[in-house]
Amino acid sequence: MSIEARGISHRFGSYQALDGIDLTVEPGQLVGLLGPSGSGKTTLLRIIAGLEHPDTGAVYLDGVDTTREPTQRRRVGFVFQHYTLFNHLTIFENIAFGLRVRPRRERLPEGSIRDRVRELLALVQLDGLAERYPSQLSGGQRQRIALARALAVEPRVLLLDEPFGALDARVRKDLRRWLRRLHDELHVTSVFVTHDQEEALELSDRVVVMNHGKIEQEGTPDEVYHSPSTPFVYRFLGDVNLFHGRIEGDRAVVGGLAVPLPAGTRPDDDGHAAVFIRPHLLDLHAERPAGGSFRARVVRVNPAGPLVKVELLTEWGESARAELTQDRYRAAPVTLGEDVFVSAREEASTKAS
Repeated sequence: MSIEARGISHRFGSYQALDGIDLTVEPGQLVGLLGPSGSGKTTLLRIIAGLEHPDTGAVYLDGVDTTREPTQRRRVGFVFQHYTLFNHLTIFENIAFGLRVRPRRERLPEGSIRDRVRELLALVQLDGLAERYPSQLSGGQRQRIALARALAVEPRVLLLDEPFGALDARVRKDLRRWLRRLHDELHVTSVFVTHDQEEALELSDRVVVMNHGKIEQEGTPDEVYHSPSTPFVYRFLGDVNLFHGRIEGDRAVVGGLAVPLPAGTRPDDDGHAAVFIRPHLLDLHAERPAGGSFRARVVRVNPAGPLVKVELLTEWGESARAELTQDRYRAAPVTLGEDVFVSAREEASTKAS
């Protein structure tokens, strides 16, 4: 089942929530809508589901215009952030709810409903909990039940609105890995909303980065992370250093450091550039290395975790951050207050803005 949004715009009073959105989701893909609060991602998801109607534009499911069709006719499964389970019903009846409220002519026989619920409980790895109530489950278990309920009606499309937002960090990580495995098994065309960059990059086949009601960039996780198309995407997807430099030929120069510019980059009127370099692409040296570098002072070292995070004060008075592997740090440790030389790896690039 494919999803296509064409020219979707929507206002809430004077607020422009979506502004001419064009988006295509191919059959079987898991697509992440990523962006800050107010970027329009949830509004777009609700329009695809039929819970909101666009002011302009259309939504197509498998090439059929469903813009004005009610939600129940679209066969869309929707999973909310806060579970929305029925607390007075057992887990079994929560999952069976969507099957029981179908029109009589479409309703499965009772035996088939029971078989379907048992299959879904096994699928979400919670068989044995059918007679419990939502209050007796953990947050992660309740979210899996919410997903099973959405799958019960055999949706053509699965939509998830920040499905892990109410969970603690460890449960979030475990549950998103589980969801990725489940999706690979079912291949239901799915779209999920998140403001968590790590979540989007880990789960998605494609990431759609949104800002102020528009799509800033879409592509594979590798494309949007390693080849950001705008300064916003650079800043939003992971840590990044912002330096102010000048353009000389095909390179941007910061202090004594020069990094290549992407093809087609044009400087501003005075030839200056905003230089974006991710912390893991900076190297630190006790002596000035061959090639370009600038001097900085170490103001903080945090060796906890897989990467050693080093905060720096550049020679021109701006803050910067570098990340070293544990092996690199052990081979050439840096200490608080030490002056170092900072170079950039060959993969580092920048943009003029």
